[in-house]
Order: sequence, then C-alpha cells, then structure tokens
Amino acid sequence: MFVDQVKIYVKGGDGGNGMVAFRREKYVPKGGPAGGDGGKGADVIFEVDEGLRTLMDFRYQRHFKAPRGEHGMSKNQHGKNAEPLVVKVPPGTVVMDEDTKEVVADLTEHGQRAVIAKGGRGGRGNTRFATPANPAPELCEKGEPGEERNVVLELKLLADVGLVGFPSVGKSTLLSVVSSAKPKIAEYHFTTIAPNLGVVETDDGRSFVMADLPGLIEGAHEGVGLGHQFLRHIERTRVIVHVIDMSAMEGRDPYEDFVTINEELKQYNLRLTERPQIVVANKMDMPDAEENLKKFKQKLDEGIKVVPISAVTREGVRELLFEIADLLKETPDFPLNEVEEEPSVHRVLYKYKKEEPNFEITRDSDGAFVLSGKKIEKLFNMTDFTRDENVRRFARQLRGMGVDDALRERGAKDGDIVRILEFEFEFIE
Repeated sequence: MFVDQVKIYVKGGDGGNGMVAFRREKYVPKGGPAGGDGGKGADVIFEVDEGLRTLMDFRYQRHFKAPRGEHGMSKNQHGKNAEPLVVKVPPGTVVMDEDTKEVVADLTEHGQRAVIAKGGRGGRGNTRFATPANPAPELCEKGEPGEERNVVLELKLLADVGLVGFPSVGKSTLLSVVSSAKPKIAEYHFTTIAPNLGVVETDDGRSFVMADLPGLIEGAHEGVGLGHQFLRHIERTRVIVHVIDMSAMEGRDPYEDFVTINEELKQYNLRLTERPQIVVANKMDMPDAEENLKKFKQKLDEGIKVVPISAVTREGVRELLFEIADLLKETPDFPLNEVEEEPSVHRVLYKYKKEEPNFEITRDSDGAFVLSGKKIEKLFNMTDFTRDENVRRFARQLRGMGVDDALRERGAKDGDIVRILEFEFEFIE
C-alpha cells in the first residue's frame, strides 16, 4: 500500500526538575545550597532514510513523544540531558504544521535532519537562586514543558520525469518497457492506483528516475478520480512527459485530451506550467493513429516536441529516452518554495511577528476569572507549588507581569476565584 500523506502528533521531552538540597558534611561549616539543575528534554528529529519509499510506518504509529531530561540531584549534580528521538522518513517528505500551514521542513537528501519539536530546558536547582540577601534559598524550578504540535507529512516523489495523461493511454506500459519497474498493467481505467518509480538508462549511459502517476481526468484538481491526490508528485519533477493515446480507441479526441490535462496541471499549481513538456504520441501501431497524429500536430502550438512511439512494439522508445535525457540536462531544478534561492547561500529571513500578550483574562460561567496565555502557563508549569517560597515567587512574577492590576480592572474583589489551567486560588487585596 502506498501512503503519501499522514497526520501525526509530536512532543519534545520535558526538562528535568531542579532540586532543593543543602550541603551537610561534617567539618564543613556553612555548607549552603547544593541542588542541581535538571537535564534538557529530548528533541524530536526527523531524519531522511533513502531505504524508505512510503509513509506506511506512520499509519501504525502516529504519536511521537521524546523522553524527558533527568532531574537534578543533591551535591550540585545536574541531571542528564535526554537523547533525541530520531524518526526516519523517506526522501521527498515535506513537514507542515497543521495549525499554521507553515512548512517546517523539506527533507530531500539521505541523512538530512530537521528538529520538528524542541525539548524543554531543565529547571534550575536552588544553588542558582542563592544571593547575598538570601544565601540559603528553598527555591527551585520544574522542567520546561517540551514543544508539542500536530504536523502533516506529505511525500512528494523525487523523480526527474513524471508521466501524465488520461487513464489507459499506456503510461505503465512505457515505464515497464524502459525500466525494471513492474507496474500492474490491465485494460481498465485506474489500473495504477499508486505511483510507480523506475530508473531509466539510455544507450549512451545517462540515467534518470521516471514516475508513472495514476491517470488524470477532468476535474482532478478538485478531487475527481484518483489523480488529484497524486498531483503533488509532479511538483518535484523537472520534465513532464505527456502520454497521449493517438489511436483514439476510446472515442476521445487526442488534442482535447492534451488541453484537458494541461488545464488540470495549471489549476492544481500554476508553476507546473513552467516545466518543459514532451508530448508522446503512443499506440502508433494502431490503425488511424497516423491520421490522428497529423490532425493533432496541426492544432498544436509551435515549439512543443511530439515524439511518436509504440510502447508495445518499442518503436521510437530509444529516441524518446534521448530526447528526455537531453531536456533534463538543460532544465534546472524547480524549488518548491515560491522564492528561489541559490542552493549554496543560506539566508535567515527575519519577519515581523506580532507579539502575543503575556496573558488573557476571561470569565467562566461560575464567575471565576480564568488566566490563559503561553507565557503565564509556562511559568505555572515550571513552578513547584509544594514549597511556600516557590508560591511567593510565582505571586511576585504575576504582579510583575501586571496580572493583579488587570484583574482589578476586570472587577476582581477580595476572595474571588482565579483559575490557571486546573489550579484555583483566591484573589487577595
């Protein structure tokens, strides 16, 4: 089964907790604080493995949680950082954030890596909070929660040449003739229900990868037929080989087929029309094919190359492969992104990002004030509420962020309930 799109959940490891500890050794006066920091949580890293061909493995495992860092220990011993969780993906995988629709990574080369979810930093032990005014603090932090996100993985095949055309025009037959690929071939529409890849070698030693894609029909870009879900695989190809049934055995006009398929490619992605095309007039061994080819060429624009072949008798196939190899030589790669960049230059693009508010105040149906927001929830998660000194520090942090004043403006009075996540406390003037 060919799987080329999946949704998965990834979560970086939480940081280890810091520790409150004191040095208590005989003959060592004024030992002081000795609590170590927690270790860093593991990152979730995607790595390209050229041995994989589909996203099949992700059908059975959709949740990836990296391990957390080790907790801090006494005697100022820091917790161990967690080893990253490495997830193998096939070459050609595009990772996209499901919520923002932003492309997180485009993984194409063997061994290429990308951090998809970062692990949280370790919490600080009480040694970090010692000051001349407070030489023996009972303060520590819990580990920072790891980043979590839902991502969509899309596989876009890394083929140099994409075979497109209506169902049953002979794409699979052509691929089976020119390469060692063994696609299923039969006399009915949509015999090919998954893309097939084959490595093709010309007589003069040049080679390239060819992909046979399921047949396109009118309306494919809107989801009609099988073709729409495989249109994405054409995006990476440098040359499109448009196979047309010149025998017109199914009662369709070859030129109308040509126009229809090109319109589908254009509707799916305007940039596909930039790719050079070779038109392959297939089934030339059939009656009426020669006559149809003459009519077809009369209607066709100047400059479009038409190569007549018969995939069954192999007539013209050798010349076709030379044409494709020559065209590939002079055709550059098409970047997936809209902005073209030189491959050797890595630029950092700084964008203005609207700063998110530190917190937001809403009211629940029971009258309680609800505090939410990334920063305030992170502070809450990193506070150990089992120690009074940590609770006082958290209250000071909220006051410093302006939470107390904002609650007063919203009408909070002494004794009102304030809720953060699952935790409730009273508002005290």
